[in-house]
Amino acid sequence: MSDPLPLIDAHHHVWDLDQRPQPWLDEPGHEAIRRSHGIEDLRRAADRPLAGRRLTGTVVVQCVASTEETTELLALAGQEPLVAAVVGWADLTSPAIGDVLDALRSAPGGGYLRALRHLVQGETDPEWLQQPSVERGLRAAQHRGLGYDVLIRSHQFPQAIRLAQRFPDLPLVLDHAGKPPIGHQSLSDWSHGVRALAAHPQVRCKVSGLITEADHRTWTLDDIRPVWDTLLAAFGPERLMFGSDWPVCVLAGGWARWAEAVEHLLGDCSAHEKQAVLHDTATAFYRLTDHQNEK
Repeated sequence: MSDPLPLIDAHHHVWDLDQRPQPWLDEPGHEAIRRSHGIEDLRRAADRPLAGRRLTGTVVVQCVASTEETTELLALAGQEPLVAAVVGWADLTSPAIGDVLDALRSAPGGGYLRALRHLVQGETDPEWLQQPSVERGLRAAQHRGLGYDVLIRSHQFPQAIRLAQRFPDLPLVLDHAGKPPIGHQSLSDWSHGVRALAAHPQVRCKVSGLITEADHRTWTLDDIRPVWDTLLAAFGPERLMFGSDWPVCVLAGGWARWAEAVEHLLGDCSAHEKQAVLHDTATAFYRLTDHQNEK
């Protein structure tokens, strides 16, 4: 029997509450995940094949605005075979951003730093990504070969589009598809934003975090399919990548249920298209083969 095809989870988190608090977990509604979650927990959760594939590599993503957390994630990547890349955090507005990035890249596991992320979704400035200090930081990241994970809500698409316009050579990936308001309001504004952002060829998109934007208890595949159809038409499968958003997805059913939904969404796709969404897009964007022999 041949080995299952590889599967990349392009977006998940880990945290140890004894080592580093996660204040966002104190918000109402997060009780189900208000504990530590490590790589072994992910291995146990991701026991369901997705389109005949088993999880072989992951991208671990920062949770809090902390370079110390990023350092910890890099060290984890250097020790843990499943983690193939890290999306970290650094203060883009800092005049010392270049030195900070160089220090992170020189730390244990620093070669696994492939992108940065900031929780722009929580910023009230509608032009946060256009602040001169932020743009200086993004140039420093670009100069060091890093990409940028764009975490916004649907009303923040204009600044993400301006970012793509002003940084045509900076690899960008839209986290959680821009958080469409599934089941809460019309998707028309979100759809317009997705299409406008997808017009920029350096942008990719994560098919992740969708079930937590829907009703956590009652969502069905029919709730997710209009979002999927829009993403597929806008980006094409070669610019989409699967992400679980584990363990946050536990709030709305968990890794296996989301994987089952994605398998259904991919039902009409060719083998080549499934390969792109489930492996190739993430592998190319995060350069997951660069350190394949280091572990």
